[in-house]
Amino acid sequence: MASISKRKNGWCAQVRRKGYAPRSKTLPTKSAALTWAREVEARIDAGKLPVSDGPLRETCLSELIARYLREVTPRKRSSASEALRLGKIKQCSLAREKLIDIAPRDIAAYRDRRLNEVKPATVRKELYLLASVIEVATKDWGFPFASNPVRAVSFPVANDARDRRLEAGEAEKLHKALQTTRNPYVRPIVMLAIETGLRRREVLELTWTNVDLERRIAYIPTTKTGVPRTIPLTDAALAVIKSLKRPEEGDEAGPVEDRLFPITVEAFKQAWKRVQKRSGLTDLRFHDLRHEALSRFCELGLTVPELAVISGHKDPRMLFRYAHLRADDLARKLAGRDWSAQRQLSQGVRA
Repeated sequence: MASISKRKNGWCAQVRRKGYAPRSKTLPTKSAALTWAREVEARIDAGKLPVSDGPLRETCLSELIARYLREVTPRKRSSASEALRLGKIKQCSLAREKLIDIAPRDIAAYRDRRLNEVKPATVRKELYLLASVIEVATKDWGFPFASNPVRAVSFPVANDARDRRLEAGEAEKLHKALQTTRNPYVRPIVMLAIETGLRRREVLELTWTNVDLERRIAYIPTTKTGVPRTIPLTDAALAVIKSLKRPEEGDEAGPVEDRLFPITVEAFKQAWKRVQKRSGLTDLRFHDLRHEALSRFCELGLTVPELAVISGHKDPRMLFRYAHLRADDLARKLAGRDWSAQRQLSQGVRA
């Protein structure tokens, strides 16, 4: 039976069971302390708490996150953004809790609090990342979690799908703004993105070695999905690449730069912001150009499997988020057609 006692800073709940280390937690109200104690007892009764839980009792969530930041995050392509996200989690009160005390109820409270501060999509990313931290700790570091408390809560629905495309006159504004860019690589990067549907990093990491102008293809070895792919190049894409100056051989200063665009991601981000400002298209993200490209390919009549070769999507449902067809374009395709002619043709075939 749990014991509840009044403390200066709240109510302390203590749970003692034979064969298990004692657990205690101080909460602001007596009812909250009783609820926590009942949850711990229920987890013990269900066999969801291990007998040997020393690492969980001795380690705070912030310590687990710090280790993940040192050992796991640097190996990821998204290390910079992940480090920022984990840094935010480390600052919250949940991170100061001992691992043994973290229950789904605590994760749900964190989720609800963050939903008042940021968008649902951000909260989803944080929860997925937190779940990954606990899974790595369980599988690779020997922390005896009986289950992942993050997976036990519902994640917020993120209705953040964008269907932004270049509207009438916007392509001209964008091209005009690109004409005055000081960096000579910005314009061809943008043009190539529109013609290929490549992500920003995929464009910036293109190398001459992986481009075959005769076969009209480009090999993308490192992708977001982790699966390399080879994409076709349109006439306009070929023209953009051919307009670039290809270094012929290295010199004493070092090996030749193999990338088509020797520009850093951060430098391009700043250049793109200036293009947005000059063009007046401040709501146009670079990733929207991927929407534009895939939608154009779809309008050309490419099938879903053909689009998937270009985009790299494995799930057609994700592909449909990018390939946005305009209703007025479909209306023009249907102009002059009617069902009666099609019905007469089908009846003639059956006869």
